[in-house]
Amino acid sequence: MASPYINAPLTPTRPRMFNTTIAKGIWTLVPIVTIGLAAAVPFVVAAVKGVVKPWLAVTYVVGEIAIFLLAMTISPTGDDANSPFAGFLMIILIITAATHTALLDNDKINIGK
Repeated sequence: MASPYINAPLTPTRPRMFNTTIAKGIWTLVPIVTIGLAAAVPFVVAAVKGVVKPWLAVTYVVGEIAIFLLAMTISPTGDDANSPFAGFLMIILIITAATHTALLDNDKINIGK
């Protein structure tokens, strides 16, 4: 008599975003080095690789565009040079994108995977 546990097919593993720790470090630096301009790129690449669902990449692209538009709209002018809110938005975008990029291969997080 054959055991169903021995003969059961292996469940396919989820594709990985990073092959090495160096690759993880480089991908995490993308939003930081580009000053947020390429904050959504790691998520688009992850969606193409099948690591995350496409809606997560679309959410990041739309969010990045919205934050840039908002930052340009409230950008300080000559008479309002002491308003740091636009820069604060950009820093929050960079930190959030870098943190989420580092967590792309974390097995404990299931949102969007």
